[in-house]
Amino acid sequence: MTFAQANHDLLRFASCMRQHGVEGLPSPVSSPAAFKHSFNNTPTFTAANAVCGHLLPGQQSNEQGPAHTHAQIDAMLAFARCIRGHGFSRFPDPTSTGSVTHQMLAQAGIDLHQPAVVQAADGCVHVTHGLLTRADVARFIAGQ
Repeated sequence: MTFAQANHDLLRFASCMRQHGVEGLPSPVSSPAAFKHSFNNTPTFTAANAVCGHLLPGQQSNEQGPAHTHAQIDAMLAFARCIRGHGFSRFPDPTSTGSVTHQMLAQAGIDLHQPAVVQAADGCVHVTHGLLTRADVARFIAGQ
């Protein structure tokens, strides 16, 4: 997926969310950090996301996919090391299958909605060489 296509998909997602009652949602293209920080668990947001979530770039089906490849696991390990280097020393390494869960982060005391965590994540996606994108981070923070 190209950067332009990802931006187009993000704009469609934001428009859909607004059409389904989420007011004041910032532009994901001109204000990506504010856009990510606006994700919440209110009933309106959750209901709109259930309708619009499929529009997010790279959205996968709900079916369980195969385990991550060795390269993906290495990328997630590099990402975790980078996050720890940005001041979040308790950020966990991924599991042996390459997964990091919300529960793992909560147990480590990591608040995904803390601006410094989001900034660190945005600053660390480059270490994954494209295997993890800012859109992936935004989806993860949103609980998708």
